[in-house]
This record gives sequence, structure tokens and C-alpha cells, in this order.
Amino acid sequence: MEQLEKGKTYAWCSCGKSDNQPWCNGAHQGTEFKPHVFKAEESKPAAMCGCKQTKNPPYCDGSHANL
Repeated sequence: MEQLEKGKTYAWCSCGKSDNQPWCNGAHQGTEFKPHVFKAEESKPAAMCGCKQTKNPPYCDGSHANL
């Protein structure tokens, strides 16, 4: 779980290479991947996807259970 802050912009790592998971650190450079940038609509804890297979990026949708 990550604590999101209302109004703050986040960049979720979509490639899996970042050493700052689940957040992007630019490790995708040179690949076809781009971070999923979003602004938190409210302050709340959120389950961020770690397996990168979610159909609802950047949030976990349970896809990891099917890997």
C-alpha cells in the first residue's frame, strides 16, 4: 500500500526496471515503456500494481494471481 496525497502528481513505473518501485526512476529509457503519470484525486492508501499486468494501471486488480 502506498499513501497518495490529494493533488500530488505521481509517475507509476510500467516497465518493472525502477529500483524505486512502484514509482518511476527513469530506468525505462531506451525501451518502449513510459511511466503512467497521474494526479491523486484524494488522499488515501492505494494498492499499486507491482506485477505490471494490471488492466487498471496504476492500481492492483489482482492480475498477479494469474501469473
